[in-house]
Amino acid sequence: MKKALVCGAGGFIGCHLVKKLKQEGYWVRGVDIKPHEWSPDAADEFMLLDLRIEDNCRKALTVDGGAANSGTFDEVYQLAADMGGMGFIHSAETEIMHNSVLINIYMTDLAARLGVPRYFFSSSVCVYRDMKHGEPEMTEAEAIPAHPDNEYGWEKLYSERVAEAYERRYGMQVRIARFQNCYGPEGTWTGGREKAPAAMCRKVAEIGGDEGTIEVWGDGSAVRSYTYVSDMVDGIYLLMHSDLHGAVNIGCPQYVTVDELANTVAQISGKKVTIKHVQGPVGVQSRNFSNERIYSLGWKAKVFIEDGIRLTYPWIVKQVEAAKAKKI
Repeated sequence: MKKALVCGAGGFIGCHLVKKLKQEGYWVRGVDIKPHEWSPDAADEFMLLDLRIEDNCRKALTVDGGAANSGTFDEVYQLAADMGGMGFIHSAETEIMHNSVLINIYMTDLAARLGVPRYFFSSSVCVYRDMKHGEPEMTEAEAIPAHPDNEYGWEKLYSERVAEAYERRYGMQVRIARFQNCYGPEGTWTGGREKAPAAMCRKVAEIGGDEGTIEVWGDGSAVRSYTYVSDMVDGIYLLMHSDLHGAVNIGCPQYVTVDELANTVAQISGKKVTIKHVQGPVGVQSRNFSNERIYSLGWKAKVFIEDGIRLTYPWIVKQVEAAKAKKI
C-alpha cells in the first residue's frame, strides 16, 4: 500500500485530494493547522501541526510504523499555504509572503533530505502578468520574465524555483501545478477568504425572498476561468504520476466575466438578482492560459461553470441556512 502525505489537508482542495488518494488505495496522512470543517476524518491519520515551524515539518514527514509501516512517504503533496480570495490576497501581503515561504522552504528541504521520491507543489496562475481580453493563450514558460499582479503570485513563483532547485540537487521527482480558480462543495464560503464562485453563491443564497440585490467588486467585466474541484484533483493525480517536469497549468478552458458568473448563480437559484457594482479589489482584468501540457496526459475538464454551480449552490444554501439557525 502506497503512503501519501497531504499538507493542507484541512483546506478545500487538500481534503478533496485526500479523498481521491483514498479511492486510489493509498494510506494517507493529512496535516494542517486546522482540521477540515466538514470532512475531518477523511485521512487515515490527521496531524494538527503548524508547518511554519521546521520541527513540525519533520514530524509530518516522519513515518514511525503502525498502519503506514516504516520508511518514507512514497508521495508528498504540498498544498499548505496562507491564502484566500482576492480581498484576502490584497489585504494580507506580508502574512502570505512570510507564512507560505516558511512552509515551502522547510517542507521542500526536509522532503528532499529525507529521501521522498515524489513531491508535488501547488502553485497558482497568479504567477502570470495581467492580460488583456483576447490575448493569445500564455504557456507556462511565458511566466518569465515575471510580473505577477500580487505578492501571492511572487511567493508562488519563488517557491516553484525552490522546488526545482531541490529536484536538481537531490533527484527528488518534483511536479508543479499552477491552479486556476477552484470551486465546489466543502470549500470556504464566508469570512473573507472565499473565492468568487462561493462568494456569489453565498450572496445570492442570503437574499430573502425571490429577488434582491448583490454587490460585485469592480465593473463586472474581469474575466476568469473556474475549475471544479473534482477536475482539479484528477489533474493533480495524473500530473504526479507523469513524466512532466516544470510547471503545468490545470484549468477549465471556459472563460466567463464576473457578471456572467453572478448571473449563472442567479439562474441556478431561480431568484431575480440585480447586480450592484461597488469599489473593491478586482485583480487582473483577464487571464488566458494554455492547458496543452496537462491535455497531453489525457486530462480534460469535465465540469463547466453551469453544472459546477448546480453542484455547489445547494451546498452553500445549506451552510447559509445552518448559520441563520444558529443565530436564532
